Amino acid sequence: MNKFKSFLAPQLEKYVIYRHNLGYAMKASLSHLTTFDRYLMQKQAQRILLQPSFFIRMQADLKIEARSVNNIIASVRVFFNYLVRTGAYRQNPLKDIAYLPENDIMPYLFSPQQVNQLLSAISSRIRKKAQHLYLMDLSYYMAVMLLARCGLRISEPLRLKLNHYRFDEKTIYIKKTKFKKDRLIPLPASVAVELENYLAARRGLLGSVVNNYLLANYAARGLNDQRVRTVFDRAVKDIGLKQPRQIIGSVNINSPTPHSLRHSFAVNTLNRVKKRGGSAQNALPVLAAYMGHSEYKHTLKYLKFIDAQQRLELANFIATHPDQQ
Repeated sequence: MNKFKSFLAPQLEKYVIYRHNLGYAMKASLSHLTTFDRYLMQKQAQRILLQPSFFIRMQADLKIEARSVNNIIASVRVFFNYLVRTGAYRQNPLKDIAYLPENDIMPYLFSPQQVNQLLSAISSRIRKKAQHLYLMDLSYYMAVMLLARCGLRISEPLRLKLNHYRFDEKTIYIKKTKFKKDRLIPLPASVAVELENYLAARRGLLGSVVNNYLLANYAARGLNDQRVRTVFDRAVKDIGLKQPRQIIGSVNINSPTPHSLRHSFAVNTLNRVKKRGGSAQNALPVLAAYMGHSEYKHTLKYLKFIDAQQRLELANFIATHPDQQ
């Protein structure tokens, strides 16, 4: 349990437990509420001061991006809705607080060739001398490969269990993640071959060690999120694509992250459909279902650019013409 410290600490703790018991993922909201709690402490705020003007000042005082401020306001607004329902407040002081205008987001996109280079770079670093290191490195390679080839979110391959891969169907079953959705996705033939080769190696390397995770560490546990990011970042550097995130004018130009592989998967998939003479519009519902989106609009967010080259050209233009933003 997070240790809140402001005068609202008891209500914040009860609210977090309440939302958690309803099945909500609270990691992001908890971070937002912790920031709010720290701000209350900083301002030595008491209940009588929590008027709309207090939250307008908070928006101005938080020296972070507008997108992050808006996320905090949204989480705190939901918290105060809870306080109204429980009778602690008569009305929500954030009810009419407007969101700040946000910068445009330019996600990083990998071309199909760059995806291949990235996976080759990770593969080349797999250590083969010690069994436990070989299995660990091979497992992290498979995790990134599933992000790149199937458009998974970073948490999804890490949570897969052995029985989530269906050998006869060449499918993987992904249990409730974002949007609380389950989905069964067919693997591309090349991915199924790599996964089955991995599973054969896994059986030999683990021996009598029991591990129910599909992608296994040598001990009886799954993989680590931060380690996936480290492996990814090192490979990005190896192939010369490492670059800082930039804010130029009203545009956030993102650096490569593991989630960039999901963006790239969406764009590159629709490009393959178009090159085969198919309709991207007709393919969109299928792609949305495959990626686990509850509505098409979530998939459309990934399709701001035609391909990685167009994104690169626009990023270069913005960097050299910031006055035109």
